[in-house]
Amino acid sequence: MGFGASEMTAGTTPRINASTRIELLAPAKINLFLHVLGRRDDGYHELCSLMCGVSLYDHLVLKPGTRNEMVCSHPGLPCDSSNLAFKALLAFNRDLRAAAAVTPRPISIHLTKHIPIGAGLGGGSSDAAAVLKGLNRFYGGPFDHDRLHALAVRLGADVPFFIDQRPALAEGIGERLTPYSGLPALWTVLVYPGFGLSTAAVFKNLNLALTKSKKKLRKLPFKNGNFSAPQHLRNDLEAGVGERLPVIQKIKEELVALGAIGSLMTGSGSVVYGLFPDAAGANKAKEALDGASERQVFVARLLT
Repeated sequence: MGFGASEMTAGTTPRINASTRIELLAPAKINLFLHVLGRRDDGYHELCSLMCGVSLYDHLVLKPGTRNEMVCSHPGLPCDSSNLAFKALLAFNRDLRAAAAVTPRPISIHLTKHIPIGAGLGGGSSDAAAVLKGLNRFYGGPFDHDRLHALAVRLGADVPFFIDQRPALAEGIGERLTPYSGLPALWTVLVYPGFGLSTAAVFKNLNLALTKSKKKLRKLPFKNGNFSAPQHLRNDLEAGVGERLPVIQKIKEELVALGAIGSLMTGSGSVVYGLFPDAAGANKAKEALDGASERQVFVARLLT
């Protein structure tokens, strides 16, 4: 447990029991469609995407420490202020000081990584959102939903989605979210090809001339429950990545051959997923795909 807002006295350090420990699950996400509408004046890209969480999770533990620190299970993952989850801790502390004139307690973050890095699954953004929500619990809920959402927007385009973790139509750079209900209860096989991709590099190589027409949006399933696979599966980033990396298309074809009702690269890659009507079909496909040593294959359900 944390402490209530009434216990926060300006200029003091909150009292938190040394044994306080908050465990959090941070889910991955997939993009069921991702349309790039053009480049904005600020350098970002205008997007329209249907996002859904999946049951592949990173695990985080927050507890009082002697200093703000982060420990990660993945040897290649930085655990300093370049890590989005640690940035979330620092940003939350700044806002807490400003809003309540409180000196935050040192917090230790332990991150056990299961979501592949550079995969288009939003793992870093999900970790950051989990830290924001976990810290808000630590301090007895000083920030309401809108304040947490605003803080998430400052951290990154995908972070706001993970505050709610509900299927949503994401617009703008991803920060404008409209809840989307009625998605079918599907399962997914996620195939990580053994390498990650840089989001910035993928967008840099995007041919906007092929994607900027807004006419196609007229056929998008904006209404709840109108989504169907494979009819609406589309990722404007996929073609450019596939030209340089034929393995993306190869994995898509393998998934469909194994019974997927549709297959797509998620986000800026590198993970390719296939959608399956049930767990049995998904697990059977995973068994067939597990042989390649460079791959990681996961089965998860859509968090609808």
